[in-house]
Amino acid sequence: MAYRGPFRPKNPQKYNGDPTKIIYRSLWELRLMRYFDSRDEIIEWSSEEVVIPYRSPKDRKIHRYFPDFVIKTRGADGNINTIMIEVKPLVQTKEPVNNPKHPRRYLKEVMTYGINIAKWKAAQEFCADRKWQFKIMTEKEIGV
Repeated sequence: MAYRGPFRPKNPQKYNGDPTKIIYRSLWELRLMRYFDSRDEIIEWSSEEVVIPYRSPKDRKIHRYFPDFVIKTRGADGNINTIMIEVKPLVQTKEPVNNPKHPRRYLKEVMTYGINIAKWKAAQEFCADRKWQFKIMTEKEIGV
């Protein structure tokens, strides 16, 4: 199975965006897309449809961040909750540990982590302004 490809929802009316242009970029994303598409409590979802500006620590310039998902759920009380979700490997959510045997890899990991932190901070502020939740989901939460 490919780690990237088109996703065809069984319930395209739930998708906020063009349901013919949904692309998964990992098997974890594909698993979540299938879940969002099939669950009644998820009343709407989108993939990479929201754009959040953030300042990169690498070049100090403004870049565009496309979070993986935004979902709307209806709680048991009838209230609608909006949750923005980013899918990342657990290792990328923790500060890198220096390994003197692999200095280049460590520098790359530090830069990736710094950029991720900048993106997530911008996403948290974006969500707070809208009274949304922001969640980072790893293989632990996805159950793989």
